[in-house]
Amino acid sequence: MISKIAVYCGAATGNLPVYQEAATRLGHYLADHQLELVYGGGRVGLMHVLANTVIKAGGKVHGIMPKELVARGAAATNITDLTVVDSMSLRKQQMLELADGCIALPGGPGTLEEIVEAYSWARIGDNPNPCVFYNVNHYYDPLAAFFDQMVQQGFLTTEHREKLLFSNSLNEIFDFMNSYTPPTIRTNYQN
Repeated sequence: MISKIAVYCGAATGNLPVYQEAATRLGHYLADHQLELVYGGGRVGLMHVLANTVIKAGGKVHGIMPKELVARGAAATNITDLTVVDSMSLRKQQMLELADGCIALPGGPGTLEEIVEAYSWARIGDNPNPCVFYNVNHYYDPLAAFFDQMVQQGFLTTEHREKLLFSNSLNEIFDFMNSYTPPTIRTNYQN
């Protein structure tokens, strides 16, 4: 049963209103469905939009942030709780441990790195959570095509590709999450 969702998203809002609208839509969806938000703890960008929406809608928000970013004043002050950790690696690990599913809103390199790491860990058995790209405004279309190319070129199995969803529909995203089973873990390493 999914109860907490890790959302990776930008510390910027992007230059189109559709991204902020999507963060707001996701925030309302989480609160309306009693799903708690786990995120990076920031008070800027789409992180701010998402967390504020969940809080204002009566939901719970758990932030996890490295101490260096807290020291720079990046931490939100109006969320349910904030856990301060020593490093970005610990932040990512604790977000995965706390959450039951992972979603990437549009964002930059950090967003991409976090969701791809979560998916990579799922493939080796270190993350049982479903991973989804919330493909707002076709933002992630080139990345979806790249994952398809991984399959075509023999670097990713079809089964494992099917364990990663790209969608702009919250209903489809949460249907995928609620019916998710982790990928089969490779055990034969013979060539």
